[in-house]
Amino acid sequence: MLYRRYAPKDFASLYAIEEVCFQPPLRFSRVYMHQLVQQSNGAAWIGEDERMCGFAIVEWTREEAGMAAYIQTLEVLPEARGRGVGAELLRRMEDSARAAAAETIWLHVNAENDAAIRLYERHGYQARGRSAGYYGRGTAALIYLKALPATDTPGSGP
Repeated sequence: MLYRRYAPKDFASLYAIEEVCFQPPLRFSRVYMHQLVQQSNGAAWIGEDERMCGFAIVEWTREEAGMAAYIQTLEVLPEARGRGVGAELLRRMEDSARAAAAETIWLHVNAENDAAIRLYERHGYQARGRSAGYYGRGTAALIYLKALPATDTPGSGP
């Protein structure tokens, strides 16, 4: 499996994964997804084998308490799940956030997505709250947070 940073030529394949992983109204629009992958205060990572099988997008912002990163999305095609793709994309987002001096990283996750919740918890994320109706009527999001101690990670870059 090859992991690398997003390049503009990747957009069609990336959005095809979005269409498999999320149905409306939860799916990001093409316009919004373009904004996410092009932002200067973020990083998009690709996981590919013969073809792209997953991607992840993280962004960071300065807040009163310091720099914080937010995981916009982490998506893996169903046939590629269970092979460590999500864990490696998560690690790469964390490394990018650290390189940007983020001290924490946080996310929303569908309260019914047990596999994603297990992934985050296995990697040190702790539940910090719940947002009712975040994913639409009747579907809550759990809010997870992880402290990011500074480490030297050559080559990860923001």
